[in-house]
Order: sequence, then C-alpha cells, then structure tokens
Amino acid sequence: MITEVSAVSFRQNLGDMLNQVQYRNDSIVINKDGKPVAALVDAELFARIRRMRERFDALSERIASAYAQVPMTEGLAEIDALVATERRR
Repeated sequence: MITEVSAVSFRQNLGDMLNQVQYRNDSIVINKDGKPVAALVDAELFARIRRMRERFDALSERIASAYAQVPMTEGLAEIDALVATERRR
C-alpha cells in the first residue's frame, strides 16, 4: 500500500511510519506544499531500485557508444521504430 502524508505529519509520526514500512512493506510518499518530494520504502525495495538504475545506466552507456557515429535523428528514428515494433507484440 502507498500512503501519502505531509512533511509535518511525517515528522510527527516518524516512528509509526517506519514500522508501517518495515513490518507491512508499505511505502510512504512525503508531500511538501502538496507536491511529492520524497518517499520512504523498505530497504530491500530500495536496493532493487538501485540495481535497476545501475543496469539502466550501463545499458544507456552501451547504446550511446554503439550509436556514437550515427547522426542523432537517424539513431532516434531507429530506436522509435524498434520500440513501435515491440509495442505491437
């Protein structure tokens, strides 16, 4: 479950919210002035997100180096065509 709270409420109820995340595997979105500014998630989920980000960054670097000599419009057109093909599957 994802709960949204204000920053003030988060500060006032930090202990309860840590328990909610730790024991119920909930996530909490912290809003400031009505806008989301941070999230509290369990450590295992955060570790998975970090690994996914590292893999994404590595893949992005591989793609950038593979297309380094290709004009940007040509490379983007090829990527768009491949994405469209995959979405039709």
